[in-house]
Amino acid sequence: MKQQLFFASFFMIFFFVTAQAQAQPYKSAVGVRLGYPTSVSYKFHVNETDAIEAYGGARWFSGYSWYNISAAYQKHNPLDIEGIDGLRWYYGGGASIFFWSFNTGFRNGNYASTSFGIQGYLGLEYNFEDTPINLTVDWVPTFFINGFSSGFGGGYGTLGVRYILSE
Repeated sequence: MKQQLFFASFFMIFFFVTAQAQAQPYKSAVGVRLGYPTSVSYKFHVNETDAIEAYGGARWFSGYSWYNISAAYQKHNPLDIEGIDGLRWYYGGGASIFFWSFNTGFRNGNYASTSFGIQGYLGLEYNFEDTPINLTVDWVPTFFINGFSSGFGGGYGTLGVRYILSE
């Protein structure tokens, strides 16, 4: 968690200092979401403010792993800070399916489970003016409905880097 906060802070400081020009919203982009979980992402804007994002990811630990497939609807709004154009904030909701696998280390200790999650999204997005790159940082609280790790999980979020396919 400390590492994620460090990267999020670094991202914000870097772009508040270096941003200078107005970047336009894009139509679609593909990239990665680095964090919890690390994922491959595709984001498509249906209009200037509304977007749909789909991503699939994985997380591995010693004796423990999970894979997820997620989709979200996000609403984007400009963030008016003097001298920083191309910065927007967004919120939204979505759903995920998680496939868990873990080994307890004991005889017959291999387990697998499937969970469904309801997710919220709150984040910042920055679009460069002269480069087809999009950066995001977000928090994705998740309520797991069933299976391994059922209940609320508030420690999910990522730093995203995407290549803009079309504007």
